[in-house]
Amino acid sequence: MRALTTIPLTADSLEVRDMPEPEASASELLVDGIAIGVCGTDKEIAAGDYGWAPRGEERLILGHESLGKVRTAPQGSGFTPGDLVVGVVRRPDPVPCGACAHGQFDMCRNGQYTERGIKQIHGYGSEQWTVEQDYVVRLDPRLADVGMLLEPTTVVAKAWQQVEQIGARAWFDPKTVLVTGAGPIGLLAALLGTQRDLDVHVLDVVTDGPKPELVKDLGATYHHDPVDEVAKKVHPDVVIEATGVSQLVLAAMAETASYGISCLTGVSSGGRTLAVDLGQVNREIVLENDVVVGSVNANLHHYQQGAEALARADLDWLHRLVTRRVPLERFQDAFTPHRDDVKVVIEV
Repeated sequence: MRALTTIPLTADSLEVRDMPEPEASASELLVDGIAIGVCGTDKEIAAGDYGWAPRGEERLILGHESLGKVRTAPQGSGFTPGDLVVGVVRRPDPVPCGACAHGQFDMCRNGQYTERGIKQIHGYGSEQWTVEQDYVVRLDPRLADVGMLLEPTTVVAKAWQQVEQIGARAWFDPKTVLVTGAGPIGLLAALLGTQRDLDVHVLDVVTDGPKPELVKDLGATYHHDPVDEVAKKVHPDVVIEATGVSQLVLAAMAETASYGISCLTGVSSGGRTLAVDLGQVNREIVLENDVVVGSVNANLHHYQQGAEALARADLDWLHRLVTRRVPLERFQDAFTPHRDDVKVVIEV
């Protein structure tokens, strides 16, 4: 079968090649791949920045934002041929740590987890793949063209869960949220914010293209002014930071309302030094009862939450989030950015 592969830690090794066809065990589904989403993580692995092949193998099959259709399923699994499904990315560590033992493998304490298409397990970027029946989620059939959006949706489903759990430490009635970044994560965070009936504001640098209209059509407000000006005007109760840009992170945190919660989902690149008055940051966080929390990855519960959120979303809006679809044989096009890209998909 054809699969999109790379040699981890080796730049320019991305290649579609024939790989052995998978054989499903008694507890696994055999799935026909439909598409994978391409994100920054895939691009960093393709650039040789990181990634781990399965033990004893040179190449890693990429693809953690999956979408497929069930070909065969174990009897009693609850899945049937033809079901639209998405595979979970992370697997718990073998020890397991306390978090993994409780099904919260997204919060693994010892780092021995593995991940499909990233760390030591082949991904979903192939014509067929297998997946354990406990690590796969069924989607509404209406999502047949956009179901690969589930994995990034799980990231923001977890972010919102973290915000709400932290808010529950006392009376919490947020009204306004500021999302920094209008990429797929930011737009999906805004979607989940509107589904919570919040006043949603999204900040990004572009002034044209699809992003402003996508925000507007959510019923949210789009901004492209400097972040400190926007944050002061909006005075958000909640910030979902989806860029990893250092200046945005600090400025958005500084202007939250009292008892504000900032959830950081963007990963900074590092390598740049900023002069920051940590004493002032500490003073504001303490005296305002603010909270800053990082969030990454997702567990099975977040996949279920994400699937429900996508099923409730406007289908046309989700289709517009996918701005380019590239066939597998032209995979390089998917890794070459275009000006108006939001989400790029490789059709398997």
